Amino acid sequence: MKRRHKVAYCLTSLISFSLISNSAIVAAPPRNPDKTVNCEILVVGGGLSGVATAYEGLLAGRRVCLTEITDWLGGQISAQGTSALDERPTQRSRQFYSRGYLELRNRIERKYGQLNPGECWVSDSCFLPRDAHTVMTQMLKDAEKRGRGKLEWFPNTVIKDLEVTPSTVEGGGQLISSAVAIQYQPAPDAPPLNTLTLAQTIEDAYRYENSSQFTKNIIRLLPQNTAGNAPKWYVVDASETGEIIALVDVPYRLGIDPRSHLEPSSSSTQNNPYCTQGFTYTFAMEATKEPQPQEQPPFYSQYAPYFSYELERLANFDLVFTYRRIWSPQQGEPATFRGVRFSTPTPGDISMQNWTWGNDYRPGTAQDNLVYTRQQLQATGQLQSGGWMGGLRTETLRKGEENALAYYYWLVAGTTDSQLGEGFKQQHPNNRFISGLDSPMGTAHGLSKYPYMREGRRIIGRPSWGQPGGFTIWETDISRRDYNDEYYRNTLPAAMYRRLQATLAGLEAVSVITGKKPPEQVMRRTRSTIFPDSVGIGHYAIDFHPCMENSPPEAPGNRELPGERRGAGQAYPFQIALRAMIPQNIDNLIVGGKSIATSHIAAAAYRVHSFEWSAGAAAGTTAAFALKNQVAPYQLVENLPKPAPQLEALKRLLEQNGNPTAFPDTSIFNEDWENWR
Repeated sequence: MKRRHKVAYCLTSLISFSLISNSAIVAAPPRNPDKTVNCEILVVGGGLSGVATAYEGLLAGRRVCLTEITDWLGGQISAQGTSALDERPTQRSRQFYSRGYLELRNRIERKYGQLNPGECWVSDSCFLPRDAHTVMTQMLKDAEKRGRGKLEWFPNTVIKDLEVTPSTVEGGGQLISSAVAIQYQPAPDAPPLNTLTLAQTIEDAYRYENSSQFTKNIIRLLPQNTAGNAPKWYVVDASETGEIIALVDVPYRLGIDPRSHLEPSSSSTQNNPYCTQGFTYTFAMEATKEPQPQEQPPFYSQYAPYFSYELERLANFDLVFTYRRIWSPQQGEPATFRGVRFSTPTPGDISMQNWTWGNDYRPGTAQDNLVYTRQQLQATGQLQSGGWMGGLRTETLRKGEENALAYYYWLVAGTTDSQLGEGFKQQHPNNRFISGLDSPMGTAHGLSKYPYMREGRRIIGRPSWGQPGGFTIWETDISRRDYNDEYYRNTLPAAMYRRLQATLAGLEAVSVITGKKPPEQVMRRTRSTIFPDSVGIGHYAIDFHPCMENSPPEAPGNRELPGERRGAGQAYPFQIALRAMIPQNIDNLIVGGKSIATSHIAAAAYRVHSFEWSAGAAAGTTAAFALKNQVAPYQLVENLPKPAPQLEALKRLLEQNGNPTAFPDTSIFNEDWENWR
């Protein structure tokens, strides 16, 4: 049996990436697998992107295996608790989404008799996380029946190891030929699942051995088919942090990219892999008629110096409570605060909390970063055979959990504000923290089952025309920013500024590069980059929850890493290039969700609900198409910009199935995108 390939890293275009050698072996489990399951599409991660992948695979009649570390489907809107759909007004008003995402919205509306049972004001749809899991479970059952596919669903399951072998195709790379998974259940006399927090269980979940907490089943996952030279199955990494891309050690980025003409708003001139966007343990709280006893957590004083309403225009408890209110059984009184209209909370209302200077936990140093870098994975033994433990720092998970619990106490009983000073924070005792296995979060402790992840590992695509160092979607591909701004003229070196303007100049690029046209005369671009291999769409602002400068994040007087919000702002409607979903070296791995090939700044827009679904729909459709046509996804794009008939056939299939690959009127001749807000 072969084990994972050892990898040598080199530096290209200021970006570290890995090159897989030809000698790698996977460690065998300590005992024979309890079960062997055959799949045509193996989806790792049951979040929105993973569910969308499975949905399209099932409708295409394929046998889909779906693993998820928690016991809920839905990721962001269920296990991570962020059940408030992030959408842009124009896209929402036109209902221009993937078919599965539209079906999800419709099912939510049918379940409650309205799309927004929480009367939140952050979104047109806020609802209970536990209901999202129920809705998505039924969606997959119905897709299985309609498409005559087969779903093998593995909740409470992690991928522990992978077998990687050489491709038999001339010029091909490597193939994932099998996977070993661990499914865990409560041990005899142990408490039910979701009694303990993730930090208390994650390391046990990744160990083969049974414990006082869990009984483990070892599952070997194998391709269903063996005939032909093309890949026999496809593995889709739809995990929240890019677990599979780390486990097979393909080239990827983490954190901040160095400033360049493609990423001109970067806060750093060098890579900073430790500064990723903050992660959040969400929780639910209920408004009550009478004051409730509020117990101060023993660790409250450690985190209290961090908490804040952040801005004076947000310094209103009712405003924060209703922002992501997910359940409202009765109408409150109309209210307005600093121009925001909402209905006041009434007893029985339930709010989900997800606040930047609150339960966001924002580590940004090598001492406390959550998602381990490749070097940290090596140092902790996780890249050795059988050593994979999920790739996260458990201590930081634990502190994120404490921070969230402390934030609740601050909301209801705190009187300080770290950013605004005295006089802004009042006590609000008529609220209770909701916990219990039947609670909105489905946990005895009341926190979400998994933290809401805004950013993880991001692949570097294969070398492509114009991007010999590896395909990436950059800030300049999507941002509405005016790069004639004085900041860019004064901060960027002259040669870099000229290259930036040439990048935005379209047909005038040569004139700018050669100096025939001054950079300041380049007209502001009014649309995003059009990709010939687009297989999906998304639209959202470039939205940052920056890491903190020093460790620990909650230290008194700590501040956000300077310059991190520079890239924030509006974005044009954007596309998902197939090249952004195809990693280097592994021919049968497709990447969905937040781990596609985007830069740090672009990733801040490519992370919300409808994008995740669109990327998953593209992954599922591409996998089914590749199996049917005996072609690897990289072969669809390897000769671009030359005509690619099979790529065009894939794009037609997506469109025919109701999965848009472009926004209306997308064309190099159409520069009128200002109305897409």
